[in-house]
Amino acid sequence: MKTLYLECNMGAAGDMLTAALYELLDRQQKEDFLRTMNGLLPGVTVAAVPAVTCGIAGTRMEVTVHGQEEVSHDLPLGTAASEVHEDPHDHEHPHDHEHSHEHGHHHHAAPADIDRILDHLPVPEAVRENAKAVYRRIADAEAAAHGVPVTEIHFHEVGALDAVADVTGVCLALHLLGAERITASPVHVGSGQVRCAHGIMPVPAPATAHLLRGVPCYGGEIRGELCTPTGAALLAHFAASFGPQPLMTLEATGVGVGRKEFPAANCVRALLGESGQAGREEITELVCHIDDSTAEALAYACETLMAQGALDVTTAPIVMKKGRAAAALTVLCRPADEERLARAVLRETSTLGVRARRCARYVLTPSCRTVETAFGPIAMKRGEGFGICKEKPEYGDAAAAARRCGVPFQTVWEAAVKAAAEQEAPRG
Repeated sequence: MKTLYLECNMGAAGDMLTAALYELLDRQQKEDFLRTMNGLLPGVTVAAVPAVTCGIAGTRMEVTVHGQEEVSHDLPLGTAASEVHEDPHDHEHPHDHEHSHEHGHHHHAAPADIDRILDHLPVPEAVRENAKAVYRRIADAEAAAHGVPVTEIHFHEVGALDAVADVTGVCLALHLLGAERITASPVHVGSGQVRCAHGIMPVPAPATAHLLRGVPCYGGEIRGELCTPTGAALLAHFAASFGPQPLMTLEATGVGVGRKEFPAANCVRALLGESGQAGREEITELVCHIDDSTAEALAYACETLMAQGALDVTTAPIVMKKGRAAAALTVLCRPADEERLARAVLRETSTLGVRARRCARYVLTPSCRTVETAFGPIAMKRGEGFGICKEKPEYGDAAAAARRCGVPFQTVWEAAVKAAAEQEAPRG
């Protein structure tokens, strides 16, 4: 199984995660990535710059908005607000401890504004949906931290254009890598205080602490905000589990370097490799029969289970005892998620019991690449193994392009297949 492990010994920020994942891409993917990122929004520039931390070579992702790149300030524990002197040229973005890029003033945007920005980004549909899901997590965390409804949240930091670039960059890089399993280490959050638009906050910031609920994390002697809300939201969204590096045959390592200097190497490492027996893995199948639920309620339950990490959710019509029409709900998940998702099935449906069985399955190793067509970029899903290779366009991308361009779905599909045939498949 193609596995990605994120090592967060120095926390996580959007730019550091982006840089680490960028290093894992092949040459063509890197070119495509930077071209896409630099076409996201007017005035936003993204550059991958070689960097070194404590003698370790890596990449720093520099994002500028109208030519400005900004930083936040960590403060010694106990610093009073009266001791902080504001620099008129310092427009900080405290929730991204490696950088912030608001140009000359705090950018205010409601969650709906961010959704509209993301809806129009020139990236595959799956990337947009993941980016929107990450921002929903951030909005919920900010609302909880400030004690207000989500509708009243106005992003001062996380809603700036640079943060949009960070979140989209991670989602796009992961999309290109096509890892089947993503895990992460316990998260180092740092310690001390950080200055933000609301004043001097403790580390981890309240929103970060909210996002890391259920995630193993720790502080330490290093003073500074190591994990930002953006980094925490990305980890919480993508990582299926947190713990030691799994047994894997290592293929590549990416190092994302932060701007600040600490006694320890300030970086996030992304390790990519194969885990388990090639082409064969173990999964859990959760099954229940439901005869007292509306179609709408069942559809909602399926969507909720997918959002909570299920690998797949299906329903099929069946006939139960006494001739009652019903639905068989089947949830596929990783063994480590079995109990959590079984509880979710009990919570989200009307069933009184869930059957669980371990299954072995044979799979083709998945990957993804993006091809350019006359209707825009289209993601291609690829599977390889056992001497077999299959590839097809991503339905969501093809459907979105067809609607956007006013052409038949099949026209976009065939254009993507033709474009893929004309290009050599990327090799990692």
